[in-house]
Amino acid sequence: MKVNFRGKRVTVVGLARSGVAAARTLNALGAVVTVTDKKPADQLTAQIAALGSGAIRVEAGGHPDGIFIETDLIVLSPGVPNIPQVLAARQRGVKVISELELAWLLSDSPFIGVTGTNGKSTVTTLAGLMLQKAGKRVLVAGNIGNALTEDIRLLRGRDWIVAELSSFQLEDIDTFRPSVAAILNVTQDHLDRYQDIAEYAAAKARIFENQTKKDVLVLNFDDPIVKAFTKRTSAAVVPFSRMQRFNPGMCVLNGYLEYDGKRLCRAGEIKIQGVHNIENAMAAAAMGLAAGADRESVAAVLREFPGLEHRLEFVREKSGVVYINDSKGTNVGAVVKSVEGFTQPVILIAGGLDKGSDFSPLYDLFKQKVKLLVLIGKAADKMAKALGKATETVFAATLQDAVHLASAKAASGDVVLLSPACASFDMFKDFEDRGRQFKDAVKAL
Repeated sequence: MKVNFRGKRVTVVGLARSGVAAARTLNALGAVVTVTDKKPADQLTAQIAALGSGAIRVEAGGHPDGIFIETDLIVLSPGVPNIPQVLAARQRGVKVISELELAWLLSDSPFIGVTGTNGKSTVTTLAGLMLQKAGKRVLVAGNIGNALTEDIRLLRGRDWIVAELSSFQLEDIDTFRPSVAAILNVTQDHLDRYQDIAEYAAAKARIFENQTKKDVLVLNFDDPIVKAFTKRTSAAVVPFSRMQRFNPGMCVLNGYLEYDGKRLCRAGEIKIQGVHNIENAMAAAAMGLAAGADRESVAAVLREFPGLEHRLEFVREKSGVVYINDSKGTNVGAVVKSVEGFTQPVILIAGGLDKGSDFSPLYDLFKQKVKLLVLIGKAADKMAKALGKATETVFAATLQDAVHLASAKAASGDVVLLSPACASFDMFKDFEDRGRQFKDAVKAL
């Protein structure tokens, strides 16, 4: 542990999964912990119960100024923006860190960090499995599964901690330094939080700001924003590309994935399908190999891994129509990758809570590949205005209605795809809830 928290006054902002985990851990380490959330207490009963200690002070229904000023440290949960109280505390010299930084301070294990707009969960999972298959002691956590600070014991004595990292988690790091890091891609997302894509990209780039020449940075050279990071890092860059050949680096040549000029496996052997999953496989393989996994273990995982729930997940085939759950497709770039991967006509269910996105880049793709666009949620009108002339477009009041409408319009050989290009919080608890409701509706047809 790099810092002693005993007796320190700590304010944890946000009582979602990461905030609860951070508060519990800090309390166990002897800190004087206060948690605060804008939601009223009656909407936080499960979270308050999960704190598990009467010693943790709870301020619900708002953020009292005093707990931000009269404290030694503020820990921000990933979903919490820089609210006025945090900005004021910073100006007074109060240290503000993310839950990721806290995990780094509590850990004695090296980190692998994975960020990017799309593919993070798949790549993080793949890299963790590759290292586990190679006999390494691994914790996979972060923006996937358990919060990093869920159990302090798991942060210690590991060969690797493989962490999926969002831009939100990276905003408030200080000393966090992954030995191996990857930036998969940067396309427009979260523009309801960031001023523009440059500010969003800058948050992603923080993953390598503390790396040295002893560390490794895996970059997608097919993405111009990501490729440009090469000029800004001190780390050893490992490029990967689906379009170009690299040696050293990771590429596709004559139908094979190659690493440093040697074949790893046939691209056609990768179990998870789709162009974007070739990129995900290359990124994960490059990280796994950089972290000491052997080639055989890496190739075996690529041949075996079936994919994650809500990421282009096959649900069922009925009357020749295939139903696919891509509820994790919460931005324009993700939908592009999803739709591009199908040769069949697509009936697309999309919409939800807009994140400040420009949907117009989807126009030509939808005109070419989408047979019918079924729109739901608060962003439906905005999406229809941007995309309605590209293909036949209809509205549905609920996701269940959308599934029934899509099924009625579908013919044998079509794909019904849920890939929303939006967040889920207008109609659902989260993207998992949306995906499961879609699967339930499909299975009930």
